[in-house]
Amino acid sequence: MSDSTSAAPVVLDLWCDLECPDCHQALSDVHALRARYGDRLEVRLRHYPLGKHKHAYAAAQAAEEAAVQGKGWPYAEAVLARTASLARGGESVLLEVAGELGLDAEEFDTALIDGRHLLIVDADHAEGKAIGVTGTPTYVIGDELLDGGKSQEGLRERIEEIADRLLADLD
Repeated sequence: MSDSTSAAPVVLDLWCDLECPDCHQALSDVHALRARYGDRLEVRLRHYPLGKHKHAYAAAQAAEEAAVQGKGWPYAEAVLARTASLARGGESVLLEVAGELGLDAEEFDTALIDGRHLLIVDADHAEGKAIGVTGTPTYVIGDELLDGGKSQEGLRERIEEIADRLLADLD
């Protein structure tokens, strides 16, 4: 999921489960990377709902609906800030967040029922699996896969090293 049609020279894919507390912690790195690189780095949210998180699949579909309504990243970040609430409250939390962001909560409910975003979520998950994603958060930048599901220690620095190299190669 990307909220823009960015032509950024470097793309960072963040494979994420929106019910994953580690993915919530990864947002501070995403914010720092956006601040450092601006429009030279496009961060794309890629869905990798884990089986152990009962509501992650619905959350991924809801994030896609938020993207259609123009607030994909704000929605994803708001849901990630409530991973514990999502685990307890399920889809009602997804609809609540939509309402708080001024999105059409009724359309969210319909999207979750009719499954209009299933193919996007399934395609992301299948692609992630094919490239070796096993947990979340996992980052892909250039041709490197960095698994934050085991530890996020030093990942932002490694992403910055790769981004700097990729950007230098373009100059």
